[in-house]
Amino acid sequence: MQRWGITILRIVVGTVFLMHGGQKLFVYGFHATAGFLSHLGFPYPLVMAVILTLTEFLGGIALIVGLFTRWVAVALAIVMTVALFKVHLHGGFFLPNGVEYVVTLLAANLCLALAGAGMLAVDNIMRHKG
Repeated sequence: MQRWGITILRIVVGTVFLMHGGQKLFVYGFHATAGFLSHLGFPYPLVMAVILTLTEFLGGIALIVGLFTRWVAVALAIVMTVALFKVHLHGGFFLPNGVEYVVTLLAANLCLALAGAGMLAVDNIMRHKG
């Protein structure tokens, strides 16, 4: 049952990142995301916007299907760590500006990085073929 629990976590977290990355990609676009990052003081905001957007969008897809789960979860945990310290830490604990959501996603990704993909994952198929 534990591996099924990890599977649910992986798919839900992947969906959250797919939606957030998709919003940046298809609604805001790279330039608006770069403007936000520039306001926060990030160097090379357009490059960072592309990296952030594609990490969230493609990482979300990868988590949903269970592809390179541990590595993707580490990358998304890094994204959440940066968001924690650069965006949310000054906002206290509670939403809308606090850390609770970011810390939850950070912890979920650390869990996936440590536990792996669970069931119904491409990672499992690749492991058995190799």
